[in-house]
Amino acid sequence: MKYAYFLSCINESMTKEVDRALNLWKKDLGIELVNLERGTCCGGSNLDYVSPDHFLAVNGRNLALAEQLGLDLVTSCSTCLLTLRRARHLLDTSAEKRELVNALLADEGLRYGGTSDVKHLLWVLTEDYGLERLAAKVTTPLRGVRFAPFYGCHILRPSALLGRDDPAAPSSLERLVEALGASLVEYGSRNKCCGFHTLLVAERQSLAMTGNALEEAVRAGADYIVTPCPLCHTALDAYQDKALDGRDVSRNIPVLHLSQMIGLALGYSGKELGLDRHMIAA
Repeated sequence: MKYAYFLSCINESMTKEVDRALNLWKKDLGIELVNLERGTCCGGSNLDYVSPDHFLAVNGRNLALAEQLGLDLVTSCSTCLLTLRRARHLLDTSAEKRELVNALLADEGLRYGGTSDVKHLLWVLTEDYGLERLAAKVTTPLRGVRFAPFYGCHILRPSALLGRDDPAAPSSLERLVEALGASLVEYGSRNKCCGFHTLLVAERQSLAMTGNALEEAVRAGADYIVTPCPLCHTALDAYQDKALDGRDVSRNIPVLHLSQMIGLALGYSGKELGLDRHMIAA
């Protein structure tokens, strides 16, 4: 199994442990990831509103680089996933925009043709690789460990662009947790916003959303929260003390990216997986 891997900005700066963990265990599963070294920032959820044509040019180029490799493009960041899939949809449905972008890409010998899909790492594991196959690779089952899955927004909504989980009743992350031998806790905020994207403009409201998810997970008896998104991880981990301030919560809760949870089940240590980089100790 071989994919182009989109090097998201946050994993190259704030959440380096996500790619550190992934690079440890990908060989154990026989998954080959070719880093998209010439790729550029997707623009998050902002560039398309500031300059739609620049948004399409940047992400059309990222997609064209994956096409040049003849590979589907995989990311471990939910915001990058939504951004790239949105650009792909717009290019596929507008001949005018496609011609504009391809005219810009011609100087690099690139062309967007719509042949590479954009997938999240979670989808690769649950759909392409398969959870039965993954479960057979587990060397250190996470028995007795209770996880609270946290999806956030951008891997679920809008479902017309993403098309995997039901946004109201997602299940892929839960199935992954169970395949690794761990237990699940149920709580209301698992498919709600983490608040990350409004931190700089509406901190109080943002931290309220973060705090709600954290408090519910703790009260449900979870040992860990696990998320497929490094931005959600940042909100839930780095801002946890601030988000829980003033709430009647008895303890903090460690937050893992799914790549770290998988690494633990495949026998890697917390230090190898970068758990010591977290604000809230695991």
